[in-house]
Amino acid sequence: MKTGWIVVGLCLALVVGCSDKGKSQSAPQASGRALVVGLIPERNIFKQIERYQPLANYLRAKTGIEVKIKVLSRYGNIIDNFKSAELDGAFFGSFTYALAHARLGLSVLARPEDANGVSTYYGVIFVRKDSRIRTANDMKGKRFAFVDKATTAGYLLPLEYFRNNGIAEYKSYFREAYFAGTHEDAIYDVLNRKADVGAAKNTVYQRLANADGRITRDLLILARSPEVPENGLAVRGDIEDSVKNALMTALIDMDKDPAGREVLEAFGARRFIATNDGDYQPVLDYARDARIDLVSYDYRNE
Repeated sequence: MKTGWIVVGLCLALVVGCSDKGKSQSAPQASGRALVVGLIPERNIFKQIERYQPLANYLRAKTGIEVKIKVLSRYGNIIDNFKSAELDGAFFGSFTYALAHARLGLSVLARPEDANGVSTYYGVIFVRKDSRIRTANDMKGKRFAFVDKATTAGYLLPLEYFRNNGIAEYKSYFREAYFAGTHEDAIYDVLNRKADVGAAKNTVYQRLANADGRITRDLLILARSPEVPENGLAVRGDIEDSVKNALMTALIDMDKDPAGREVLEAFGARRFIATNDGDYQPVLDYARDARIDLVSYDYRNE
C-alpha cells in the first residue's frame, strides 16, 4: 500500500480555512471551515468513497455543516495524522477508537446498525479447507496474514488466540507473519495461497463470501472473537456541543426521514444508534490480556 494519506474531497465548494497549516484547531462551526472526518481503509479507497459520500452529503443537507472526508492508507495513520491532517473526527474501528480516546481525548457519537439489527462485529481466523490446518499446533511453521496492528479483528484476536493456545512468541512460531493492510487483502491472501492462515473482520468476510463463492467453498473459519462495536463516528472533545448534537441527531434520526432511509440503504445500514465508551469494554479487555498500554502502544506495522 502507498504510504501517507490520500485526500478525497467531498465538499461541493472550497471552504475557507480548510488548508491552513500550523494553526491550532477550532470548532468547525465557529471557524467557518469544514468538519474533516477521517476514514480507515476497511475497504479500498474507491469503495470507501462510494459508501461514505452520500452520508457526508446528507449530513451537510440536514445540519448545514460541510463534511470533508480524508481516506487514510492504513489504520494507524488515523492516529498519527489526526493533528497534521487537521481531522475533527473519524469513523473508527473499535481498537483505533480505544487508541484515539486514550491518546487524543475523542468522544464517540454513533455507529450503524445493519439490516438485521446488528451493530457489532467480531474477528475470525480462517484457513483453506485443503490446508489440513485445524488447530494452533497445525499452524507452526506456516504463514500468517494479519491486517494491521491497530485493528481488533486483524490483530488483537490472533494475539488472544495465540495466548490461549500457548504460543508465546508468534514471530518465531510462524515461518512468516505479515500485515496485509486491509481485511479484504488478508482474506484473499489465504484464498490465493499467499498465506496459510489469516484473520479479518466477519462483516468483510461475509460480504466477500456473498460476492465470491470461493470464500465459502474453499475457506474454513477456525475461531472467532467476542463482539465489539461496529465502526463509529467519534469527534474531538473540544468541538462545540451544538455541532456534536447536530451530527448525532441527524445520524440517529436518519431512519425516520425518507431521504435518510435511501442513504442508509446505500450505506448498508438500517439506522445509526447512540454509542458510548462502555460499549468498548471487550476491546479494553483484549488489550489488557495482550498487555497493551493504549497510551504507549506502538501500532506501526513491522
